[in-house]
Formats: sequence, C-alpha cells, structure tokens
Amino acid sequence: MASVLAIGLDPNVVDAQSVSGLAPDLVRAFIDTQLNRIRACGYDVESCLVDAGDTAESVLTDHLRKRTFDCVMIGAGLRAPERLPLFEKLLNVVHALAPAAKICFNTTPADSVEAVQRWLGSDRGP
Repeated sequence: MASVLAIGLDPNVVDAQSVSGLAPDLVRAFIDTQLNRIRACGYDVESCLVDAGDTAESVLTDHLRKRTFDCVMIGAGLRAPERLPLFEKLLNVVHALAPAAKICFNTTPADSVEAVQRWLGSDRGP
C-alpha cells in the first residue's frame, strides 16, 4: 500500500476570514473527510498539520523521521503568497528527509485524491 503524508495548515491557526468564516472544527472535519477519500482509494495517509511557522519544521521533521512516504502532498494554504518563506522551508525539509518521495499539490482539500493519483496512479479503489 502506497503511503502519503498530507501536510497542511492547522485550521486553528488560520484566519477564519480566509476560509469564508468557517469554524476551525468544521474545516478540520472537511479535511478529515478528504483524507478518508484518499484512504478509500487504497492509500495509507497520515496527516501532518502545522502551525504558521513556530514549530512547523520540527513537526514535519518528526513525521518524516518516523517512516518512509511514497508521496508528500503539500496543501494549498501553505503555498499562499504570504506564506512563501514557510513553504520553502517545509519543501526543503521534505527534500532533505524524503528525497525519494513524489511531491504533489492540491488546490483545495477537495482535489487531494486527484493530486495523489497524478503521482501514485489511479488504479486503486473508486
């Protein structure tokens, strides 16, 4: 079973206005639903939610040192222009600690399955 690490911003550190005023718990539930869609397609998915920079690198490092991943998906919220320095740091952590992993990007949590399938194939599940 191919393994995926899904890196994203913790909804508790995101400005509610940037997610249409939605409560963090609702955003988290939506993310979890999308990760379950990936699991339903036959992938082993681990979530790695990070803050806006204080501990993001160390949290990601801990995840990548615990196991090997076939693919690392970096969420759209981390790639926003105002987060470019954080995105670069996290991308370099992935490059250093998971050099064999494919890297993919979603545009929203809703197209995470498609992002993973671009690099790991779509011959799994529904």
